[in-house]
Order: sequence, then structure tokens, then C-alpha cells
Amino acid sequence: MPSSRLPGFFRLRPHERRAAALAGAGLPDAPEAWGPDGGLPLGVADHMIENVVGTFALPNGVAVNLRLNGRDHLVPMVVEEPSVVAAVSNMAKLTREAGGVTGECDDSVMIGQVQLTGCPPGAADLIRAAIPELTKIAEATQPQIVSLGGGIRGMEVRELLYDEPGETPEAMVVLHFLLDCVDAMGANMVNTIAERLCPELVRLTGGRPGLRILSNLADRRVARARVAIPVGVLTNGDVDGASIAEGIAAAWRFAWVDPWRAATHNKGIMNGVDAVALATGNDWRAIEAGAHAYAARSGQYRALSTWRVRDGVLVGELALPMQVGTVSGAIRVHPTVKANLALTGIRGARELSILMAAVGLIQNLGALRALATEGIQEGHMRMHARAVASGAGAAGAEVDAVVQALVAASDFTVERAAAVLAELRS
Repeated sequence: MPSSRLPGFFRLRPHERRAAALAGAGLPDAPEAWGPDGGLPLGVADHMIENVVGTFALPNGVAVNLRLNGRDHLVPMVVEEPSVVAAVSNMAKLTREAGGVTGECDDSVMIGQVQLTGCPPGAADLIRAAIPELTKIAEATQPQIVSLGGGIRGMEVRELLYDEPGETPEAMVVLHFLLDCVDAMGANMVNTIAERLCPELVRLTGGRPGLRILSNLADRRVARARVAIPVGVLTNGDVDGASIAEGIAAAWRFAWVDPWRAATHNKGIMNGVDAVALATGNDWRAIEAGAHAYAARSGQYRALSTWRVRDGVLVGELALPMQVGTVSGAIRVHPTVKANLALTGIRGARELSILMAAVGLIQNLGALRALATEGIQEGHMRMHARAVASGAGAAGAEVDAVVQALVAASDFTVERAAAVLAELRS
């Protein structure tokens, strides 16, 4: 089995890390996939979006140590913020001592919406009666997904009323259809079916066609991750594990009750989720939208994760919609995305969903543990010091020397870095 346990990985130089990660994953070297242009040739980029003038590179890191559902995984992450990759690696090592992370995911079911307005009374019942025939039409529109084990998993009819005070009320009927997209994110398939069903619904009801599009609140496609950590494992220096565990649980309770705190709490989760989404060519904007809508499903915006202490064990759980794919979009054409996916060792979209939920959970654990001990800023600024040193003009061995001076002085300003660099060079 490939191993994600790579001691001293952070001490290596970039090309040595790449070789170690590929060896740990049991893959051959592929330097072109992580080349200076981000692995994306300009000609390929020109066919991906409009008006291309170049490519834009971000750091592509690899988090190590993760054990998920009894298997090791390396985690490619694309992110510009310091401490994100380090936090995942450190917390993966910590949770590994407690047996690792467990996770599961629903089937890859996306929701499509077809809206009608101006419908006569009884329109919703007419649509409900026609669901068997509408299902056949929908599946005939995307026969390839049916052949792969996916397809329509149900249809629902909703009657809505826009009644904002001071505005003219408007009734609408909306058909929800549920499509299992298997290993695809599914947006194009869902939208194609929605377009095909719309004229049938107009014919049935006499209503006016409205929007025909997927929903990014993918609450039928939820990924879940869980850790159970004996409090002794959390001990950090002079701070005992029981105190840290209670501090983490207290921070979560604050996020549960207060949306202002919950927004920052959830941002920490998405630091990890989005970084993996970018690395694997997935639509992080859709994932963000679905996650935040899901966080507000009770009527109040709350934390996506939960942290509780039970009988000397810190139990953390995370659930969020995860609309990801492994077979389409940028995945087909971007060399770095292909290489990153291979590095994970995952098999299909559901496993990728679980991996991303696991990363989000342990990223959240890292942030809450820092808040419960040293404070988030101190640890974050240590990681940020390298960027500050580089911004002041340090290069090569100078970077480490400047970083050490900044940490010793607890002064992470560019001005201080520039002064230290001038002293070194004199």
C-alpha cells in the first residue's frame, strides 16, 4: 500500500519532495506536470477559457501523513496562504495516532430545477402524474450516464410563492429532478436534461417557462468525515490534552451559536477543501456556495463541523455537500490536475469527496487547536515569515536566516526583514 508517512518531507527541496511524494504514491516521476508554467501549456489554456493572455501559477503543495478509512493518501493542495498545508500534515499525523479519519459519502446525486410561472390551478398535480414519462425522457437525454450506473433517482414537485412585502406576489411551480452523475460533477448533464424537460412541462401545464439549471445546494450529495481522538494525544508541551480538547469544543460551541464566528470557523474548513478542489480541477466556487447554503439550512448560519468531548475522547464530525468529479472539465486537459489526482490514490468522485471532507475536518482541527493553545496568529505568522523574507529580497540561504531573526523578535514586518537582510549582507 502507498504510504503518506514521509518524515522530514518539509525539509526537502521542491524537486526532492516531488520525487518522495511520487515514490510514496508508487508513481513514476513526471516533472513536466509540475513545471514552471504550472504544467499548463498556453495553447491548452487558450482552449479552456476566453481571451487568454497567459497562465497564472499558484503554489502546489502536498500534505502528508493522512490515513483515511484505513488507507494512506497524499493530498495535493493549491493555495497561496501559509500554514494551510502544514496544518493538514500536522493534524493528519496527530489523527493517525488515533487511528486516522473515517468518512463516507452519498451517491453523486445532483439536483436540477425547472421553473414554471403563470401556471393554472392543478399544474403541480399534472406534473406529478407525468413523472414516469418525464423520467424516461430525462434518461434518454443522457443515455451514457445510465450505462455507467447513474441516471435519474427521483423527481419532486414544489409549489413556491414569492411574497416579499411591498412587491407583487408571484406563484411558481418547480420540478426538481435528481441525477446520479457517478464520477462527474454533473453540471452540464443536469442543465441539458433541464432544457429538454422544460418544453414538456410547458405542454403539460400551460405555464410559462422560467429557469432551467442545476442547484449548487447539492444536499443529496453530502460527504462526511469523523475523528475520535483520546485527549491524551492532544497534549502539547505544558498544556494537557484535556484542556485543549475542551478549548476546541468551546470554540465550536461559539461557532454553533454565533454566525459571525461561524463564518470564520467555516472559512478555516474551506481553506483545506478549496485547496484540494483547485489541485484536482474541481469547481471550488460551486463547493463553497453549496457548503455555505448547507450551513444555513436550519434558518441560522452555523458551523459545518461539530466538536464534542465524550468520555475522554474528542469527537469531531464534518458534513457538507461535495459536488466534485474525476472525469471531466479541466481534469481531461490539465497535466497538473491529472498528476495531482494520481497522487491522491483515490478511485472515483465519491472517494475524492470523502478525502476533501477529511481534509476540511482536520484543517478545522488545526485552527481550533491553535486557538486553544498558542493562538492562531503566532503559529500562522511563523509560516508567513518565509513570504515576508522573500518579499524583502532574501534569496537562498538568506531566507532561513531572516526567518529565524523574525521569529526570535516576534516581528514579522517587511521593514524588520529588510533590516535583518541588510545586516546579513554587510
